[in-house]
Amino acid sequence: MQVNPSLDVDIARKEKMEINLNITFPKIPCFMLSIDVMDVSGEHQNDVDHSMMKGRLTPDGKHIEATKGVIGEKKDETAVADPNYCGNCYGGVKPANGCCNTCEDVRKAYTERGWSFDKPESIEQCVKEGWSEMMKEQENEGCNMSGHIEVNKVAGNFHFAPGKSFQQGGMHVHDLAAFGRAGANYDFTHVIHSLNFGPVGTGLKNPLDDHSKKANKGHYMYQYFIKVVSTKYEYLNGTALNTNQIAVTEHERDLGMPGGGLPGVFFNFDISPMLVTYKEYKKPFSHFLTDVCAVVGGVFTVGGIIDSLIYTAEKRIKRKVDLGKQG
Repeated sequence: MQVNPSLDVDIARKEKMEINLNITFPKIPCFMLSIDVMDVSGEHQNDVDHSMMKGRLTPDGKHIEATKGVIGEKKDETAVADPNYCGNCYGGVKPANGCCNTCEDVRKAYTERGWSFDKPESIEQCVKEGWSEMMKEQENEGCNMSGHIEVNKVAGNFHFAPGKSFQQGGMHVHDLAAFGRAGANYDFTHVIHSLNFGPVGTGLKNPLDDHSKKANKGHYMYQYFIKVVSTKYEYLNGTALNTNQIAVTEHERDLGMPGGGLPGVFFNFDISPMLVTYKEYKKPFSHFLTDVCAVVGGVFTVGGIIDSLIYTAEKRIKRKVDLGKQG
């Protein structure tokens, strides 16, 4: 069996791309981390949590727990035990049901209003859920984030950064006010266990798998610039796998220097217009016979050349011997 690669123009349109990832941040607590997605089409996904798992880690890297959704934030169900309970939104934009029954509901209401959520200790729901105590308890923890995000197959980026993100006045904003001094060093030391743009193909290893970066100090921005190449595997049994290969360059910047920016880990991806196809195939028997004949013919040809050289050399030596006898 052999694999035949070919290169074509990628004519696919309106495709979605699934990015599977598993990344550990040993110095940033889970409640501070958010993952956001944006692309050149104008689509934004802020604080993605429906398809991501966050696992809390002790300072020495041991797993504490892993849950889906707004992770690391303990919700007190006593606030909603009463079916008639309707929590105050404190001037924020009320959700569809008109009630803010949890601290997270109040935070989202504030975000919709464009307000900073800077005094959780004055919010009834946050007090009941122990928001401030939770931050103090978890501020020295780390976090493992794993799962997948779905993006449009156009140029864009996804990033891990501190604080809750939202859109305000056409700008992407991260609100850090509610977290006080928790994680204030913003040490984005990280380990990328795996990062795949689509399913993993046979023998395909991405360059960022098992890649790590250790920050010497906080307030660093890590950027990865990724070129995504559409790849198709066509197997001998008739099945096919559509995935992507990536090429990566990286850059890091100390935000303590002039220029500013947001600390975090940023993955900027661009889509190549080319499609690489790997097709498995077996040579037909006629090709095998042709190869055998070529080998046999080559052996006879080489043998003939060697025989001719030996015969010529023998002839010259004999002639010199005969001349020596005559002399």
